[in-house]
Amino acid sequence: MRIYTDEIINAICLNMADRRGVSPTDVEVQLSWEEEYGFTAEVWVKGRSQFILEANILEAIEQYMYKQYNLRAFRSNITLDADEEFWADIAE
Repeated sequence: MRIYTDEIINAICLNMADRRGVSPTDVEVQLSWEEEYGFTAEVWVKGRSQFILEANILEAIEQYMYKQYNLRAFRSNITLDADEEFWADIAE
């Protein structure tokens, strides 16, 4: 299964909203890839910025897959990639 940028962003928004006790609409996400750090995201929650690393993105995708698709995805089965768009391949 493969999910793309919008769903990855949704996963992060839902995860961060749950952690911070805010509405998902209060969360904004900007995905990026850097050679030094790999996949990262800048997340704004009610105007406050924080950076999350690939491990946090994978955790958000794990939870999203379970809650939205009732699919148990483990970090070791999720591969992030990007060219013009970001995507995550989830091995079942």
